[in-house]
Amino acid sequence: MHCPKTKTWNEASTPNDGQVPSPDVVDVVVSPPFVFLTLVKSLLKPDFQIAAQNCWVKKGGAFTGEVSAEMLVNLGVPWVILGHSERRALLKESNEVSSYSVTDRVSNWADVVIAYEPVWAIGTGKVASPAQAQEVHAELRKWLETNVSAEVAATTRIIYGGSVTGASCNELGSQTDVDGFLVGGASLKPEFIDIIKAAEVKKSA
Repeated sequence: MHCPKTKTWNEASTPNDGQVPSPDVVDVVVSPPFVFLTLVKSLLKPDFQIAAQNCWVKKGGAFTGEVSAEMLVNLGVPWVILGHSERRALLKESNEVSSYSVTDRVSNWADVVIAYEPVWAIGTGKVASPAQAQEVHAELRKWLETNVSAEVAATTRIIYGGSVTGASCNELGSQTDVDGFLVGGASLKPEFIDIIKAAEVKKSA
């Protein structure tokens, strides 16, 4: 996730100021660095939710410096990103660590959102074509159907990340199995509003 340089709240408040679809059309979840979670949560309008960028995936214990899921719950943070590729590449986080709290442990799949983010697209300005994104998302949905259930496959949201912009979001968002976006650098720009509004493309289809 991007860690922006110091910004005034006026610069960072674009989601609050923009006209975006209602929560019955789109869920907007903002994921600032941990130290700003409480501040950002207090400043965002109630329609928007908050997420942590990572958490410790096991129960409490002597894990100095880690932030547990229980701590996030205590802060009123309902979402967390797990297994981001930057943590795998830079911090050597393994698949076992990333999937610990998911594999065979999900009690309610309605609380899970899967993100596909090709590593070659992160921060490069390159974006998957709509056909490429659809192909991978469809395969992920097939995996859920085979390994979990048809109901979970049909209802689990699978979102695309990787240099999503206001220019690319509508065509990507119109794909059958693309249910939204994990937005990086563009979330710090006014075009973030356009990306949020892309949810209306799927809604009106």
